[in-house]
Amino acid sequence: MELYSLTLEEARKAIDRGEISPVELAEAVFKRIDTVEDKIHSFITVNRDNALAQARQAEQHIRQDIKHPLSGIPLAIKDNICTEGVRTTCSSKMLENFVPPYESTVTKKLRDQGYVLTGKTNLDEFAMGSSTENSAFGPTRNPWDITRVPGGSSGGSAAAVAADMCIAALGSDTGGSIRQPASFCGVVGLKPTYGRVSRYGLVAFASSLDQIGPITKNVKDAAILLNIISGRDLCDSTSANLPVPDFTSAAGKDIKGMKLGIPKEYFIKGIAYEVGSSVRQAIKQLESLGAVPVEISLPHTDYAVAAYYILATSEASSNLARYDGVKYGLRVEGEDLIDMYMRTREAGFGAEVKRRIILGTYALSSGYYDAYYKKAQQVRTLIKQDFEKAFEKVDAIVTPTSPVPAFRAGEKTDDPLQMYLADIFTISVNLAGVPGISIPCGFTSENLPVGLQIIGKHFDEESILKIAYAYEQSADWHKMKLEL
Repeated sequence: MELYSLTLEEARKAIDRGEISPVELAEAVFKRIDTVEDKIHSFITVNRDNALAQARQAEQHIRQDIKHPLSGIPLAIKDNICTEGVRTTCSSKMLENFVPPYESTVTKKLRDQGYVLTGKTNLDEFAMGSSTENSAFGPTRNPWDITRVPGGSSGGSAAAVAADMCIAALGSDTGGSIRQPASFCGVVGLKPTYGRVSRYGLVAFASSLDQIGPITKNVKDAAILLNIISGRDLCDSTSANLPVPDFTSAAGKDIKGMKLGIPKEYFIKGIAYEVGSSVRQAIKQLESLGAVPVEISLPHTDYAVAAYYILATSEASSNLARYDGVKYGLRVEGEDLIDMYMRTREAGFGAEVKRRIILGTYALSSGYYDAYYKKAQQVRTLIKQDFEKAFEKVDAIVTPTSPVPAFRAGEKTDDPLQMYLADIFTISVNLAGVPGISIPCGFTSENLPVGLQIIGKHFDEESILKIAYAYEQSADWHKMKLEL
């Protein structure tokens, strides 16, 4: 087995046993990047020199018997998460040369555990998109078929994990941006409960929806990373002051008798036949493991996309007002202050970001606030209540992650509404603030991965990890390897 194809758990054990060194592992990963990155374009910044220095430092610590869970493990970080001294662009011309003077809380935690930063991964600009085609630095391609998209907005992270250009990665999820690309790329993607992981240092898109989470080669690795990045943070007032369990303890536990909700609204016309078939087969597999499927209803699902694209764009309009050419980021001089603002924002933002700023500004404007933003918030409450009622009857909910497998590059770029509808099964999870995980559950006849989504109660990541691990170990889809 090539070193770059190791899982996080395998790499940790191999390093601890002295079978490989952190430098050997890092060099193997960078050799892999050299081989396949030109085809995939997962990275905006490759952090080779710093990473090798971090690997050498990890070796020294290990020799001194200073060991951490991530000592010498090469990870990639989505390029909207601030890394001190390493460029963080959000895939935007607005922040093309921005080097953060501080570390995000999640990357500080990873650094404290000895990780090696391989690089910063591509995304849809400011995380606004479902295909990683809205990047100022060019699109990322799906490793399973480079004519197709990897999903978005964490497409660079998902593609890097799938193509073995890192051992694992972090992404962010505002409406499905971890789970949908994980589904498209055949890897595991976990969106924690809102508040489980600090958002400090995550460049804001929609602050009430954004959440950082792991993208990994298997479920156990996701649990390992979640253990490290979770917890209360005084720098983020929305982070929850709750104890962090050992999420890895969920792996291997029996799921017999667990009730799994199957929402009728998620199995509708429009789902690709092979997606629906793979997900139904996965549900039968879970049933064979002792889980009990229960039909449920999430009646306000039909309104989720409309509500989300009012709330998310409204928050984006507010959050992105800070990019004015005055304090940091791009500055284009003008005849006066207002002209400078206008020229800077015109040059700095791409078409999709501008579209969402306009939508959000309109929804928040005088005379329209009650008709749009307030109503969307009320719908959000109804969607949250749908989940709460469902969880009175079931332990978790099982759905497709996406209604379709990875679509062709350019297929939806001229039709924003079709692009938005690609997130129909993931958006409600963010609106309700509950955790969700996507795991591989099959392949189409064109060898494209299909994702199974498991949704849990607030702060019950343990249950979805337990179910995901049980299914994964019984099905082996995560062991499928691609040729590049």
